[in-house]
Amino acid sequence: MAAEIPTSREHMIPADQLPAKRGPSLDLLADVRVLDLTTSIAGPAATQLLGDLGATVLKIERPRGGDDARSWGPPFLDGESLWFTSVNRNKRSLTLDIGSAAGYAIFERLVAKADVVVVNLVIRAQRKLRIDVDSLRALNPSLIHVSVTGFGLVGRRADQPSYDLIAEGYSGVMDLTGEAETGPQKVGSPAADLLAGTDAALATIAALYRRQRDGKGCQVDVSMLESMTRFMAPRIASYLGSGEQPKRSGGRDSVIAIYQVFDTADLPMTLGLGNDSIWQRFWAAVGQPQFAANPLYATNAARREHRATIVAEIAALLKVRARAEWLALFEKHAIPAGPINRVADVTSDPDLLAGGFFYSTERSGVRIPLIGLGIKFDGRSEGCDAAPPKLGQDTQFVLKDWLGATESEIDSLRLAKAV
Repeated sequence: MAAEIPTSREHMIPADQLPAKRGPSLDLLADVRVLDLTTSIAGPAATQLLGDLGATVLKIERPRGGDDARSWGPPFLDGESLWFTSVNRNKRSLTLDIGSAAGYAIFERLVAKADVVVVNLVIRAQRKLRIDVDSLRALNPSLIHVSVTGFGLVGRRADQPSYDLIAEGYSGVMDLTGEAETGPQKVGSPAADLLAGTDAALATIAALYRRQRDGKGCQVDVSMLESMTRFMAPRIASYLGSGEQPKRSGGRDSVIAIYQVFDTADLPMTLGLGNDSIWQRFWAAVGQPQFAANPLYATNAARREHRATIVAEIAALLKVRARAEWLALFEKHAIPAGPINRVADVTSDPDLLAGGFFYSTERSGVRIPLIGLGIKFDGRSEGCDAAPPKLGQDTQFVLKDWLGATESEIDSLRLAKAV
């Protein structure tokens, strides 16, 4: 028997302290209608971006269980996984069994009215369910069909399932993440998922822009592997152009000579001396301008040759004062430096809070925490028209308002377990 997902709590959580946010979405994609058939993270992240920009997003889910990510936890809040709520605001939820004849007939009517359909099943499953590009273009020739899969729609791996972890392993990023003496490390957030989701949203907008010119639909094929591997472009290009195999080093092998974590008297910090001017300012700020003037360290290439010596000098220097003191000094002298924040530190960052980046929206009397888009258009970022939806909460509305279904028709669909 599956574990019961808790729906109540007795203690205060950080979300209770966040400012509430409701209001209209941005209007950049107003009048664009998106059908989201995806689950997990990558596809929902893509459609949340489209919803934040003003598209009307309808999340179509299995009647029993819905999106897999709804049950990914703990932690849960209001009976829902917080991973799910992190990528599903500004959407409506319709339950629909598109594998049934009655369900697919409803789906056909929705496709006829849609601008975009986003799926994340491998091509074999798309064809089986008749949600592949050829099947849906027959219903709507100007449709933008967006597919987000592990390995793309063609090639030897096209029908292989994948998750973020698998794509990260293939891409090389795990081999270069972590300390030299440890094993490969996964990135601390689902990077392949979120990068592929961003790519899918970007590609959708580009396809919509082209459609304004020529009226043509488009098939968009996003591979999590390729999105994640493109993220590795500077590392891969360096290998291809030199033959030097990069190695895991805890981030201490940058092409920038001094670009790493250093310990201070209390807490670690980051420091990046990315050009000659910053190099000079750093040593002037710490009262040792003569070190910067040494001709052995005149260029970044020269500093890389003597990296070990320079790092040892800076490490010894920074250990004598607390991090807060160093950061205040470096801020005064425009030297790139910062803390190593925990998640709790990030969510209490005064500048991020002042900009409205973290906020909450109410659902069923519970504050659901949300993380902002982080992009401003004419000084304004996304609104929150709708909290992440409960499973099927908009089924009745969509069937009646979008398709004009009668109560009798809806009852028949429910009886057939199609919705």
